[in-house]
This record gives sequence, structure tokens and C-alpha cells, in this order.
Amino acid sequence: MISPNAIPLLFAPLMAFAVYRRVRGSFGRQPIRTRKMKVRIGLFAVVIALAMTSGLQDIRLAEGVLGGAVLGAGLATFLGLRLTRFEAGEGHDFYIPNPWVGGALTALLLGRLAWRFMVLAPAMAGGAMATNHGPAAGNSPLTMTVVGLTLGYYLAYYTGLLIHHRRFRRQQLQAA
Repeated sequence: MISPNAIPLLFAPLMAFAVYRRVRGSFGRQPIRTRKMKVRIGLFAVVIALAMTSGLQDIRLAEGVLGGAVLGAGLATFLGLRLTRFEAGEGHDFYIPNPWVGGALTALLLGRLAWRFMVLAPAMAGGAMATNHGPAAGNSPLTMTVVGLTLGYYLAYYTGLLIHHRRFRRQQLQAA
């Protein structure tokens, strides 16, 4: 059986790879892959819904996720998509996201998760969190807001990319 203290060590490489992919996707020319974007939209919607179930423990957690998702969608709509450029390439279309928006969201999320880990690490080491503070002691409405912000941003951003890509293709066909 795996020791509970070893679980974070097992997931650390997976989390590092996910962060690497997220950061890499925020810089430079990215191909528009409509199927992958549709799958991502579905996954982000499911993850937001699952994160909202944290409200079963404490309603403030669900409020944090929902509030963050709404703020993230607004950020994607009013800033992220307006700063994104589209290009037609060799048989493929591309988008160029603004690196500052994606980088700031990633830094905010990683910073908040690192802070929560530093605060909870002493309690987790001795098993005191489960016995002294209850099961919800590891959750924070602010952390859930930042998670909701990131999820809501990318849900709205990929949806907006698909909509703008259709317009971009129509403009290309009309120009030709």
C-alpha cells in the first residue's frame, strides 16, 4: 500500500507536466484544433461542475468557484479574446494568444496553490489536519475562486476561439 505522504510525490511530475503544457500553450503561434477545443470545453465544464460540489461541504467554496468562473469568463471575453490574433498558415489556421494574460493566470494559480501547500504542509505531516480540523480544513474559498477563475477563463476563451475562428474562416472565404 502506498503511504499517504508519498501521494504528493507521485503526482508532482504529472502536475509539473500539466503546468509546462499550460505555459507552453500561452506563448507563440498555436494551431486551431477544433475537436480538441470542443473536448477541452466539455472537460472544463465538467470540472467546474465537480468543483461546485465542494459546496456540499461548505457553501462558500461553491460560491468561490462560481464567482471565479464568472470573473474568468469576463476576463476571457473582454481581454483575452480581444488580444488574440488569428493567422492563416500552410493549410492550417493559427491563433496567437496574449502571453501576459495566460502567464498571469498561471502564476496566480501556482502562487495560490503553493501558498496553500505551505500553510497546510505542517498539518498534513502529522496527520493533524484530519483529526483536529475536519475534512474541509484544506479548502479555502479564495483558493477555489482562483481555481474557478482559471477554469472559467479557459472555458470562455476556447469557446470564443471557436466562434472567432468561424468568423475568420468566413472572412477568408469572402476575400478569396
